[in-house]
Amino acid sequence: MDTKPVYVVSDIHLGAVPEATERAFRRFLDHVAGEASFLLINGDLFDFWFEYRHVILAEHYRVLAKLRDVVEAGVPIAFVGGNHDAWAGPFLRDTIGIQLLDGPVEMTLGGRRTLVAHGDGVGRGDLKYRALKKMIRNPVTVGAFRTLHPDLGRRIALMASTTEHKADTGDVAARGRAAFIQAWALEQMRADPGIDLIFTGHAHLASVTEVEPGRFYVNSGDWLSTFDYVVLPVGGGAPELRRWEG
Repeated sequence: MDTKPVYVVSDIHLGAVPEATERAFRRFLDHVAGEASFLLINGDLFDFWFEYRHVILAEHYRVLAKLRDVVEAGVPIAFVGGNHDAWAGPFLRDTIGIQLLDGPVEMTLGGRRTLVAHGDGVGRGDLKYRALKKMIRNPVTVGAFRTLHPDLGRRIALMASTTEHKADTGDVAARGRAAFIQAWALEQMRADPGIDLIFTGHAHLASVTEVEPGRFYVNSGDWLSTFDYVVLPVGGGAPELRRWEG
C-alpha cells in the first residue's frame, strides 16, 4: 500500500508563461519527488510540444531534466496529452521515462477507479474543435508538420495559441467551458456507477465537487495565475485542491 499521496496537475503551459512560473513549477517537481507516490499531468504541460525525430525544444530542457529527476527518485509520472501537447512520443516515454496516455482513459489512482480526460472536445458540443482535433492528430497531418523546420513549426503553433487570454478566471468563456466539461463528467458518472473519480483540466478553473458520497469530479485548474494542483490523500478521503506557494 502506498504511504504517500497521488498528485495531479494540468495546464501549466510552459513556453507561454513567465520564467518565474517555470521556476516555481520546477520547485513543485522537487516537492513531488519527495512527497508523492505518483504524479499525473493531465495535459497542456507545454504550450507547444511536438516530437521531431532528432530535435527537442531548447526552452524546456530544465523542466525535462527535472521530470527525469522525479522518475529517478522513484515517483512514476503519467501524462495525458492536451490540446497543446498531444504529440508526445519516444523522447518523453523512453528518455524521460513518462507513461504516455491518450485520454479519456481509465486508470487506478490511490486505489480508486478513475476516469481521466484533459477536457478538450469532450461531450456533444464544440463540433468545430472536435473536427479540428481529428485533423491535427491525423498521422498524415503529423507527418506533414514534421517536415517543417522546428523554428517554423513552433512559430506557427504559438501564433495559434490563445493561452494569454485564459489567465482571467472570471472570463465568461472559461466559465462556460468549465460548465460544459463538468456536465460531460457527471454524465459519465451517471452512466457508470463504478467510477469513483473523474479528473479533467482545460477549463482553467479549479474545482472539487462531491457528486455522491465518496465520488468526486475534479478539475485541476491551471498555473497561469493560481498555481493549482490536487492531492489524493492516502487511504481515501476527498481530493484536496491546493495552490503552490513554494
